[in-house]
Parts: sequence; structure tokens; C-alpha cells
Amino acid sequence: MLISVVVPVYGCRAALPELCRRLAVTFVGMGARYEIILVDDRCPQNSWEEIEGLCAEDEHVVGVRLSRNFGQIRAITAGLDLCKGDWVVVMDCDLQDRPEAIPQLFEKAQEGYDVVFARRVERKDTGLTKLLSKAFYKAYEYFTDGAYDSSLCNFSVSRRIVIDNYLRMREHNRGYTMFIKWLGFRQAAIEIEGDERFEGKSSYNFSKKMRMAFELITAQSNKPLRFAVNVGFAIALLSFAYLLYNVIRYFIDGSAPVGWTSTIASIYLMGGLTLSAIGVVGIYIGNIFTEVKNRPLYVVAEILNGKERP
Repeated sequence: MLISVVVPVYGCRAALPELCRRLAVTFVGMGARYEIILVDDRCPQNSWEEIEGLCAEDEHVVGVRLSRNFGQIRAITAGLDLCKGDWVVVMDCDLQDRPEAIPQLFEKAQEGYDVVFARRVERKDTGLTKLLSKAFYKAYEYFTDGAYDSSLCNFSVSRRIVIDNYLRMREHNRGYTMFIKWLGFRQAAIEIEGDERFEGKSSYNFSKKMRMAFELITAQSNKPLRFAVNVGFAIALLSFAYLLYNVIRYFIDGSAPVGWTSTIASIYLMGGLTLSAIGVVGIYIGNIFTEVKNRPLYVVAEILNGKERP
């Protein structure tokens, strides 16, 4: 049995030697053949130099360098496209995902599961990060009409058939955990306590997280479009009821409301809602435009210790 470990690399250069060392110790203890695929997503810390050294020292380490920064999920996809394992582990490079927890994931998988996710007992994140994450997943559940466990992370082990089917989905607006959940198969999750980052801080700032949230929601559901339509109908109904109320008042006592404040406020309200609805439609049109161009998800510049790979 060959186990592939796919690790997208962006930042945390200093963590890579420790990551590979702990992975090697883990797999030797399991008595399993393994490969570690480090995908350099053009990290500004020049992590590629570190990856080159690790590949020279250990033939189990495969280095993949992308031509530019494509993002974490596409870097994961690049690693999955190249991996050869019967089972595939996906994890982060910052050592928040503990290599020593991999045997626990496999032990659970032996109960007949095709996918086993790590559920972090206590995330080592700031309060604001936890709050934003919770808000995003609540919105995701609403717009996709499905329950989602926000404690699940990319750290997981999957059978080959699951990875092959994931790779059939070539959408540009991608997720990993959410797409794997959509695939089905026999899935489970176990509680794993995560460590703190080995160094630095996450590259996911607020604006990047918001953009990713919009991309994932619009990639998975058309409910935002229906939501905009429902809001429009609700406002139209309320406006008609208000108009009817004023007409009845006029015929009963000859009075009618006057004043520009309510009129201007209504115009601005309708204008804002109209622009919002157009914006939602624009997001979907933008998604269509991105997909019909049919460009590759990523471009590989160089591969080390992978001469036999396509």
C-alpha cells in the first residue's frame, strides 16, 4: 500500500524540514510505503530552495513548483493530479495538522470508510478568525441547503476512488472539503487537536476570505439568485400594500402623505437593492465567463523526484 501526502506550500518555509521528518517517522512506524508531495504555490519566502534540499536528501519527497501563485486549493489539486497513492492524505504545511495524527485517521478508515476528516477539537486561531469562520459556514449552509460541520478541516485521508472522482470536477471556483463532502461515499470524522502554527501567520486576510466565501457559495448553489428575486417580490408586495393603503385613506378622509423624505429614501432603497441583485447576477456571469475560457487550473514549472510522472 502506497500512501501519498499532498502538502500545499505557501509560507512556513522553516517548518518543511520538521514536517518531512515527522511524516517519515510516522510512516516508518506504520510500516507503510509513502511519498510526500510538496507543492510550492510560489511562496514569497522562496520555499522552493528548501524543497530542493529536501528532495535531494530524501527520494520520498516530490517537489512541485507552480509557475505562479494559483491559490491553496489549486495547489492541492496539482498535488492530487500527480500523486500515485492508494490512500491520499491532504494536510497544511504549517504543522497545525499533526503528522502523528495520521495513524488515527487510518485506524478509523479501516472500519470501512472511504474518507476520514480531522475535526479540530480546539482551533488555535484568534477569536475574530473563529467568528468569521462560523459566520461563513452558517451562510454556506443557508445558501446550499445543506448542513456543514465547520470544525472539519482539509486534513484528511481518502481512498483512491474518492480522489479520482474529485479530480473529475475541474471547476475554477473550488473547494476541497466541501467538494469531497458533495461526492458522498462512506465518510467519517474524528476529533484531532491541532497545534499552533510553526511560524508566521495565515495568508488568508479578511478580503481574501470574503472573496473565497462568495466563490464557494456561487459555485455550489443558485440560491443567491433566488434570494434576490424573493427580496424583490417582497419589496414590490410591501410597496403595493402601502400604495393601496394611501389610496384608501385618500377616499376615506381626503388625506394623503406628503413629503420628499420618504420618496427619496424609497428611491435609494430600491436603487441599492437593484444594484445588489445585478451584482449577484454579475457574479454568476463572471463564473460562466471563467469556465468557458477553459484554461488550466494551474501550470507546473518544475517537478523534482518525479521523472516517471506524466
